[in-house]
Amino acid sequence: MPASRQPTTAPAGFASFREFYPYYLEQHRNPVSRRLHVTGTLLAIVCAAAALLSGRWVVWLAVPLAGYGLAWAGHFLFEHNSPATFAHPLYSLRGDLTMLGEVLSGRRRW
Repeated sequence: MPASRQPTTAPAGFASFREFYPYYLEQHRNPVSRRLHVTGTLLAIVCAAAALLSGRWVVWLAVPLAGYGLAWAGHFLFEHNSPATFAHPLYSLRGDLTMLGEVLSGRRRW
């Protein structure tokens, strides 16, 4: 594995999301991983909407499976790093949503 692709661990803490987001992007350099993240985030949003609209609360179980399942596959199979969710769950969720918005708006290649 090239030195630039070595698995990295998250720094101990971040003072703000603005400080965290460059680290988040560094952990999502692989295009397949980014696509899995974007697809998983969109699918999780669709599952949440379906749960709300249908009133079938069991559908809520699909939300984390869709979002985390695809994202973690991207980390373990393509990025070869540990998901930031483990150390920074709220910043990581915000990072997923921010990256989704950037991809949908055309500001970030996916």
